[in-house]
Amino acid sequence: MKKIILAICFFIPVFSFGQLKWINVDSLYQPLPKSVHVFYTNESIDTSAFKAFYVIADLNDRKLNFTADTSYKRRLTPAQFYQKDDQPIVIVNCTFFSFETNQNLDLVVRNKKLIAYNRQTIIGKGKDTLTYRHVFPSAIGISKNRNADVAWTFTDSSTRDVYASEQVFAPQKDSIKNESLERVLYSTSIVPGHSGGAQPSFQKWKMKTAVGGGPVLVQNGEIKITNNEELKFGGKQSMINTRVQQWVIPPIINSSFLLFREEVKAPAELRLLKKQKS
Repeated sequence: MKKIILAICFFIPVFSFGQLKWINVDSLYQPLPKSVHVFYTNESIDTSAFKAFYVIADLNDRKLNFTADTSYKRRLTPAQFYQKDDQPIVIVNCTFFSFETNQNLDLVVRNKKLIAYNRQTIIGKGKDTLTYRHVFPSAIGISKNRNADVAWTFTDSSTRDVYASEQVFAPQKDSIKNESLERVLYSTSIVPGHSGGAQPSFQKWKMKTAVGGGPVLVQNGEIKITNNEELKFGGKQSMINTRVQQWVIPPIINSSFLLFREEVKAPAELRLLKKQKS
């Protein structure tokens, strides 16, 4: 079975694919399964030099294994993950991490097991000293039935379950350092219509593979940037005109998993496809 590894960085703003001319470059990365395709463009955006790749992989292809991996108390490069994980088809950087401790700051689920937790609390500074903001980072998951979902998540060391909401919530600010699952379920409950009963927005998120990152850029086919809620990039900013040169995972299209990367230097991760075992 051939692997697509969601390894350990963050997502980038979505550019309009329709405004660019993409060239199929499958022949440069053979051998490839018939359900995986690689595209490339070097057309300029806003008169700026621009090189980018995107990869499409069919979620319904049972010969493809979409999985995640991480490392303990150390950081590995994509090339190192490539060797560690038996030379997969493609490796995708995911999650934020601490430069001080090398710890993941977003959830990672592998084979239904939660192996890394979110950083749910941001400590206040300056005039906000002794206050805390509790955020709900976004993540993308693939279930055992190969259905993909993007949601806002909550993890707690007291449980091995991931809780997720299809609705984004603003950060909750208070003087409590550690947010509990009980408080989250209570504070984010909604009353639909005139039912009179509150229903929790966060439910157990049963995924076989999942990785965090964020912020979300698109939801239900519309631009919906949730950096102000997830606080990934230094507080409030629209990110509309911000170009962060990394991976992005756009919406799932026709049961396919689509991975997009702007080229910073050499496309090291994609070059690994040339070395993929037959």
